[in-house]
Amino acid sequence: MKTMKHILTLLIFFAVESTFAQSSIPDFLIGTWKMENKEVYEHWDKLHENTLKGFSYNLKDGQMFISEYLEIRRDTNKIIYSATVLKQNSGKAVYFTLTKQDSIYTFENPNHDFPKKIVYQKLNDKEIYVQVSDGKQKNFAYKMLKQYQKEEKNDSTIVNPNYDKALAEKLGGDDYGMKSYFLVILKTGTNATTNKELISKSFRGHLDNINRLVEEGKLIVAGPLGENENNYRGIFILNNLKTIEEAKDLLQTDLAVKNGLLDYEIYNWYGSAALPEYIPFSEKITKIKP
Repeated sequence: MKTMKHILTLLIFFAVESTFAQSSIPDFLIGTWKMENKEVYEHWDKLHENTLKGFSYNLKDGQMFISEYLEIRRDTNKIIYSATVLKQNSGKAVYFTLTKQDSIYTFENPNHDFPKKIVYQKLNDKEIYVQVSDGKQKNFAYKMLKQYQKEEKNDSTIVNPNYDKALAEKLGGDDYGMKSYFLVILKTGTNATTNKELISKSFRGHLDNINRLVEEGKLIVAGPLGENENNYRGIFILNNLKTIEEAKDLLQTDLAVKNGLLDYEIYNWYGSAALPEYIPFSEKITKIKP
């Protein structure tokens, strides 16, 4: 009987783990939302399939004043909500974990003083309901209304007079002028061969592959690092890739990586969407190509 109970407990545990592993991030938040009856806003962008990035702000005399930076991201089998409130907690983020999901997303941190629980509920495509509480009596709640794109000249969310909407859309920039890339740190590989022909062929292929990826718009930064104790050899910044698996597959087209002469570490990186714009100028100042 104990064995059966143990098996049932494990089945329930794995069912719960599986449910959260399959949980989705709340895409319905994407866009700009305004608190009902107040000039308080939240704006959310989707960086990639596993991350939403947002911020809260209010408008006063046409000026935007940001109060906190927000993020919802998948972390292995958990979904994490983080809030970094300006001038609080020494600038450090507070983290909450998704505990319930349906049309209602509940994020909790029982160890935080206040709030301990943040809830986003989708009422319909135009309204969401937000609750912030300590899980008991201390709480407040409000409704937020979806703000739709207006004609650019009347759009109160545009506070930069130099904003170029067409360029931002062309480069894939979000409202911060940023986008998601993959940062690759190249390091010495495990292949310690002294075969000069293999080494020469591999690194010739490495350079040829760099040029090819630049032409395809998939590589926007590449360069060697100085000598260091970590055996780091250089960096890549990969562009226009959706998943880390796609980035890893792309790195296998590098002959030095494929032959084990180079290895790598790879990270999500959030940077200026304008970064690729320097490439045409680099061609004009290159006297000798490697």
